[in-house]
Amino acid sequence: METTLPLPFLISVAVPPGLGSAEGLSREEVSCLGCVFFEVTQETLEKHLSLLAKHTADFRTYFDVTGLDSKDDIVSLLDHGARKIFVQPGRLSDFAEFPGRVAPAVSQVSELAVATSSGLLLKDFDQTTFDLAKFLETSKASKIPLLYMKPRSDTGYEEFVEICSKTSAIPIVPSTKLTTNKDATDGKLFVPRLLSTSWKSDRHDKLLPTVVCDERGTALGLVYSSEESVGESLRTQTGVYQSRTRGLWYKGATSGDTQELVRVSMDCDNDALKFVVKQKGRFCHLDQFGCFGDLKGISKLEQTLISRRQSAPEGSYTKRLFSDEKLLRAKIMEEAEELCDAKTPQDIAFEAADLIYFALTKAVGAGVSVADIETNLDAKSLKVKRRPGNAKGQWAAKEGITNGSGEKPKEPAASAPVPKTTAPDTQRITMKRIDVSKVGPVEVSEALKRPSQKSADAILNIVKPIIDDVRENGDKALLSYTHKFEKATSLTSPVLKAPFPQSLMNLDPETIKAIDTSYENIRKFHAAQKDEQPLKVETMPGVVCSRFSRPIERVGLYIPGGTAVLPSTALMLGVPAMVAGCQKIVLASPPRSDGSITPEIVYVAHKVGAESIVLAGGAQAVAAMAYGTESVSKVDKILGPGNQFVTAGKMYVSNDTNAGVSIDMPAGPSEVLVVADSDADPAFVASDLLSQAEHGVDSQVVLISVGLDEAGLQAIEDALHEQAMALPRVDIVRGAIAHSVTLSVRDIDEAMRISNEYAPEHLILQVRDAEKVVDKVLNAGSVFIGKWTPESVGDYSAGVNHSLPTYGYAKQYSGVNLGSFIKHITSANLTAEGLKNVGGAVMQLAKVEELEAHRRAVSIRLSSLESS
Repeated sequence: METTLPLPFLISVAVPPGLGSAEGLSREEVSCLGCVFFEVTQETLEKHLSLLAKHTADFRTYFDVTGLDSKDDIVSLLDHGARKIFVQPGRLSDFAEFPGRVAPAVSQVSELAVATSSGLLLKDFDQTTFDLAKFLETSKASKIPLLYMKPRSDTGYEEFVEICSKTSAIPIVPSTKLTTNKDATDGKLFVPRLLSTSWKSDRHDKLLPTVVCDERGTALGLVYSSEESVGESLRTQTGVYQSRTRGLWYKGATSGDTQELVRVSMDCDNDALKFVVKQKGRFCHLDQFGCFGDLKGISKLEQTLISRRQSAPEGSYTKRLFSDEKLLRAKIMEEAEELCDAKTPQDIAFEAADLIYFALTKAVGAGVSVADIETNLDAKSLKVKRRPGNAKGQWAAKEGITNGSGEKPKEPAASAPVPKTTAPDTQRITMKRIDVSKVGPVEVSEALKRPSQKSADAILNIVKPIIDDVRENGDKALLSYTHKFEKATSLTSPVLKAPFPQSLMNLDPETIKAIDTSYENIRKFHAAQKDEQPLKVETMPGVVCSRFSRPIERVGLYIPGGTAVLPSTALMLGVPAMVAGCQKIVLASPPRSDGSITPEIVYVAHKVGAESIVLAGGAQAVAAMAYGTESVSKVDKILGPGNQFVTAGKMYVSNDTNAGVSIDMPAGPSEVLVVADSDADPAFVASDLLSQAEHGVDSQVVLISVGLDEAGLQAIEDALHEQAMALPRVDIVRGAIAHSVTLSVRDIDEAMRISNEYAPEHLILQVRDAEKVVDKVLNAGSVFIGKWTPESVGDYSAGVNHSLPTYGYAKQYSGVNLGSFIKHITSANLTAEGLKNVGGAVMQLAKVEELEAHRRAVSIRLSSLESS
């Protein structure tokens, strides 16, 4: 049998997607080896989830999650396909419902007794203080079924692997220490030797039997492998084996029946290898697909359909199925209905075979293989969050069921929540629905809850040590965090100073034109917000009060990085800062792994006259701007959106009187609320919802439908799914839609009441007479009026600002505007007559408050007037 560990070692990769960045080891080779280990932090969680969504089938993933506090975050990793996670021993009880996939992580050999049936991770292993005999005794007594060992970063890896071999432990080896170059002299480990020293062969030549399989696991033949042949396979990504008479055998070199290597694994006793390959042509030298005979069943059908798709004669039935989408769709529905109606075992088998035939025809026509389908089945088996299993829409209605109960629908009680008629699943991207007329306000409020964030204390415990470190150690600390979190280890300075070299802002003409257009529109709108003249009011004769504005001298602008490049945010913050006349503009943005900043951001920084760009992200960038470092200029106000750690960092420094810095607002994950009635175009509505859903899995989108019937709601849902499936960030969209909702209401007044209570960051009005509805808006970050005003014009080029309050803070905060970069100063100018007129009131109030000096400041002046 094949063990759950495909190889006798794990490959440690610091942060995705930098897999196999080491010379001599490609990301494809890591995939072939099949097993990787990550240390996940809150900063890298979204990257890891994205990687799992794309590559669950490529390799088995193991995660050290001791850096995460939230159980929900850890469960998300399991739900996305993590094979095993390692937690603090004290947290094992939190994950008891996931047997076999959660194991403890410890740092001391003395803690081995906490091992479970899932194994144990021994972290930061120090072989310089290692007692092999005692360790063998301890591990034997602990009866650890699977012991994983991760060394300190400065360890000698050859010696470490040898120790693991003697103790039957599974070493975790950094990808940067691996190579497929046999002659490497830089201390790296030759991957094939790691395998050959672990396998057990009873042959005098030490060759190992190797079963070659296709992607579905069908055995194609039995061959032999050597250390050299495995090395060639990994290097060339093809099937290379060891002939017992002719040396290296490059499969297909003469026949043309080549193999693409998918995965190498070892069986549970380490005495056989398994090569999984994509086979071109046939494997066997006889007239059959494999050495054990021809394919059969679904695999045979797949090969037949692939052949027919390429060569079926015109007019044949199969050719019609591939070319007539409607015919194929009708046949799939027909066969599904017949399978549902079948009663006897024979009929069910017959109709199921027919349905599989037509379903596989659709798959082959779309370039989808049976292996792809099985990969999806395997991915689903790893999920831990279960769907309710409800039937949907017309199918439930046809059978007269709700919530999968099999019962006829009943009229709900007035206060009972109506069942959700559409529940999202892993296939169709669908928002859940609630009819507001059939539920109470509590249910509506519950449905509109934003995605949960970490508790304030939990976040503060993470960001405070980082902020303190940067405040105390300046550039050194700032650089170390950039090296750690952004993997920009080549970076030697945390700041890029103006003037910025032209080489760092080389852009194509179309991008320059787009940025310049947006820049000018944003400039015009914010320039119009200027106070042209100071405000002057004579409150009573001789008493003149005035108010005048001055720019904030030094501002720090945070530009998020991570899952998207955001020059638009640089424009939205930098242009009003420039228009306001701020003397010093400092940008901060996480660099790429090579230490550079995206040229679009550098170009914007140049246009707005920025003094510098801080090459850092997260709380460390906020701290650097708040307190200043040797290279980073201290600022007076920090503006810009970011994740919950950036927000927590901003709020922390704003409350520290030693920092002397303010912030714009506590902005969080992006969100949109769309109000749509029967005048709205379903495609437009769907596109507006998705434009925010693609920001991140913690984004939320809400649709309030005004008087829409089932057909209208279904049209929007169909458009949403169709558009979402075409997006490159579809996995992120799935995460956002999972906590999004459609609310059905009767009229626009009810819609706006709910909207004002929710206080969305973006409010889109796709309703008749949309301009009149604006009068009903009390709480929103920014409003987009009518069908021709998508939210994305506000994000980029219309002129309004896209840095807006989220998470309900639109009830208290405005979005970024010119006033965000300006402070107002008031003045009072009194004549002698004015002091006489107001002096009595001042002295009386000072007397009431028992502030005698205040009273005398007026009385002395009045006395001098009387004596003159």
